[in-house]
Amino acid sequence: MTTTGTAPPTRGEGIDPRLRNLAVVVVLGAIMTVLDSTIVNVAITSLGQDFETSLSTIQWVVTGYTLALSMAIPMTAWSVRRFGTRTMWLVSLALFISGSLLCGLAWSVPALIAFRVLQGFGGGMLMPVGQTMLVQEAGPDRMGRVMSIISVPAMLAPVLGPLLGGVIVDNLSWRWMFFVNVPFCAVALLAALRMLPRDDERSADARLDVVGMLLLSPGLAALVYALSAAGNGESLTGGRFLSAAIAGGVLVVAFAVHAFRKGDDALIALRRLGTRAFTAATGGFFLYSAAVFGVMILIPLFAGIVRGESALDAGWLLAPMGIGAMITMAVSGRLADHFGGRWFAIGGVLCVLAGTVALTTLSPDTGRGLIMGAMFVVGLGHGMIAPCLMAMVYQGLPREAVPGATTGANILIRVGSSFGTALTAVVLQIGIRDEIPGASGNLDEAAAHRTADTPTLLTNAFTETFWWAAAILLLCLIPILAVPHRPKQAPLTTP
Repeated sequence: MTTTGTAPPTRGEGIDPRLRNLAVVVVLGAIMTVLDSTIVNVAITSLGQDFETSLSTIQWVVTGYTLALSMAIPMTAWSVRRFGTRTMWLVSLALFISGSLLCGLAWSVPALIAFRVLQGFGGGMLMPVGQTMLVQEAGPDRMGRVMSIISVPAMLAPVLGPLLGGVIVDNLSWRWMFFVNVPFCAVALLAALRMLPRDDERSADARLDVVGMLLLSPGLAALVYALSAAGNGESLTGGRFLSAAIAGGVLVVAFAVHAFRKGDDALIALRRLGTRAFTAATGGFFLYSAAVFGVMILIPLFAGIVRGESALDAGWLLAPMGIGAMITMAVSGRLADHFGGRWFAIGGVLCVLAGTVALTTLSPDTGRGLIMGAMFVVGLGHGMIAPCLMAMVYQGLPREAVPGATTGANILIRVGSSFGTALTAVVLQIGIRDEIPGASGNLDEAAAHRTADTPTLLTNAFTETFWWAAAILLLCLIPILAVPHRPKQAPLTTP
């Protein structure tokens, strides 16, 4: 493998033009891929009506994209070693653009699902490839600032996605949900061709771990599918959930055993990632992702089911979260670079916890101001947590371990968010059954079961579920506290 001879930046060095160009390219390319997953959720009902098909069938437009995204992520580490970050960035972006254009032109449901899978394969690798480029270029002393940049697309998705999706569904054809990606991604592609440096680090003899790929990619997809099924109301004792969850768990465990035996040649070299910082930071991120995604799912559900508001109105309730995150994200990464990220992350968790506890006081006639204020506080905390935890993931790792660390962290975040969504849905369904005698827990049925007490009973189920999210936030403090203090000279250097 050939390597650049650039020395790592010294402490206190700012964002130089080369790193700034990389950041611009990554944000341009990643923002639409992240937004796309939330834009389409708003239009599922409209898609089912236009194609005259059932909700269970049209749901695969979302599920197929999610599964493809999950299966593509494990391929990132090997593909970067073999072909280089620039090449894989361009290939992934081209796949996403092609999938978006074809989705907009889809003539049937099977065609739309197939093109969404293509789109998902491209989108799945974009974020980890871009993250790898930035981390390798930044060095240890600018990690927090770089993670603040890479967190921007992920932060905008839950805020802008529902708003943009609602505007398109209300005023344009659903096809524009996909066509809107094309010009943005075309600009990102041109920027990448112009700004990204040539691939200096790639190894022609890097062999694909076929066994690892056949274990991890399907295993991860099966786990995400099982969690998605639970989130959509599938019984935890049902055959579909159990078969997918058991198969996924067995395959992922088998991959872990295989990866430790294979060592550095594994699809993800788990032996290199056995540091205390990586284990604790990713464990904290897994639990935090579960909690915060649960909160973000509950807010639009509460607005739609209890208050009868539109998807666009529900989207506005989430908007303050993005504003709050932008405020703290602008400074938290820089401060973490100077003082270490652990205590900033803990402060962020406590801030998110305060906003979540405020949401446990909701009533059917609670004003929008309280909800938006609570989400603003959640956003302030999120802007502190995301860059600090991601920076701690790489603490103490050698440069050649960066692709594997990025891949592993993205996998855990994806599974954590799916786990949080599923757990939130299950707890909410149980709460509805407890509050409304004879109810099955189905959200549509609960909304249709209108009596004078229904809004209050449904609100009780939601507030109980917010308490579960708060409990998970408290749990995530345990691994974050276990992250060691950052060494004075972090060894993320060019070999």
